[in-house]
Amino acid sequence: MTINPEVKDINNGYEYGWSNPEKYAIKAPKGLRRDVVEMISKAKDEPQWMLDFRLKALDIFNSKPMPEWGADLSGLNLDEIYYYIKPEGMNARSWDDVPEDVKNTFERLGIPEAERAALAGVGAQYESEMVYHNLKEEWEKLGVVFLSIEDGLKEYPELFREHFATIVPPEDNKFAAINSAVWSGGSFVYVPKGVKVDIPLQTYFRINAESSGQFERTLIIIDEGAQAHYIEGCTAPAYSSDSFHSGVIEIVVKEGARFRYSTIQNWSHNVYNLVTQRAAVYGNGVMEWVDGNLGSKVTMKYPACYLLEEGARGEVLSIAMAGRGQHQDAGAKIVHFAANTSGSIVSKSISKDSGRSSYRGLVKIYEGARNAKTNVECDALLLDEEARTDTYPYIEIEEKTARVGHEATVSKINDEQILYLQSRGLSEDQAAGLIVRGFIEPIAKELPLEYAVELNRLIELEMEGSVG
Repeated sequence: MTINPEVKDINNGYEYGWSNPEKYAIKAPKGLRRDVVEMISKAKDEPQWMLDFRLKALDIFNSKPMPEWGADLSGLNLDEIYYYIKPEGMNARSWDDVPEDVKNTFERLGIPEAERAALAGVGAQYESEMVYHNLKEEWEKLGVVFLSIEDGLKEYPELFREHFATIVPPEDNKFAAINSAVWSGGSFVYVPKGVKVDIPLQTYFRINAESSGQFERTLIIIDEGAQAHYIEGCTAPAYSSDSFHSGVIEIVVKEGARFRYSTIQNWSHNVYNLVTQRAAVYGNGVMEWVDGNLGSKVTMKYPACYLLEEGARGEVLSIAMAGRGQHQDAGAKIVHFAANTSGSIVSKSISKDSGRSSYRGLVKIYEGARNAKTNVECDALLLDEEARTDTYPYIEIEEKTARVGHEATVSKINDEQILYLQSRGLSEDQAAGLIVRGFIEPIAKELPLEYAVELNRLIELEMEGSVG
């Protein structure tokens, strides 16, 4: 994904803070109510079972209190959010059919260029709906499905219903419930047995309207022996009022399959980003999360691997960067249900200018998960005296043969390192940037080249003026 470097916003250096004039087919009133949920279901022409599901989820949401752990959510006013905004002209299969102003938005973000250069397929979500989805013909011929979630429900109803909300049910947490009630947009992916998609699929999410919510629901099924890589990116304009993003991602990795889900999250600093991501991994399957969190006012996100059958493996690589006014509460969950399962968590965080980063993770090994093993590594880098970092590891072991390792480090940029690099001709900012790039290298090297370059560039923008 090559982002146009000329797109630069003056709001704290955030470069995607511009917005388009609002042109919408439907814009629900503010607040979460039964009539809003019914409006969404009617607009999508859904079957009765889905409306019933949404209304049940609304009841669950209303019954659950706001979480008191994690980041401070007291500033999030759920009554001031637009829960559904349908843009004009949606879910086009041809780029020419996308409305001009929306097309220009994604042109400025570099999405068509990325699609042409290095992607098996691309989706683009604008506000509450997918405005574009396309899969290259070579993969379509092999039976790969890459659709909007709404089209997945309509075109593959049995496969959809078999898996939908089985990995993240609305009862799971308050924000999974809110997503279940008002979900809109997101991707439906199915990779058939033995098919290996060797270049990534990507979906890009854009919030445009002020005080809006985005509640995509993504369902991905990787059949036996198949392989794929899915990349998600996201931005939003910078407004004085807050916006709200609460996605749910459900992934099924069947026996012997391998799947990677990569995120480069760069929401503006007025977005509350509260996401539930979980994968069910079956015998000898492998699930990999590569999770980059740079933007948002608050992030609470903990990609999870549920290792359900023998030989399953889960890995989470996470990077978070928190600047002034930001709290990145990120981490991971590895849950072992079966014997000879294995997991790995590597978490890197960078904090500056009173920003706060937190690692919050769970390793759970149930009795009977013989010889299960997971290793956790948490490294935090503080760029100044005002920055803060916290680690909240939870380790629950019920099996005597299990092996779990945990290590954590907190460090500051070393003055001696800076001086040494300056003696080799680098400026102070260049020296600090080189140290930070080395710190995040274990994460960046797992991304395709274009995305690794983009991650480094975004961090360099966040780093400007951090030293000296």
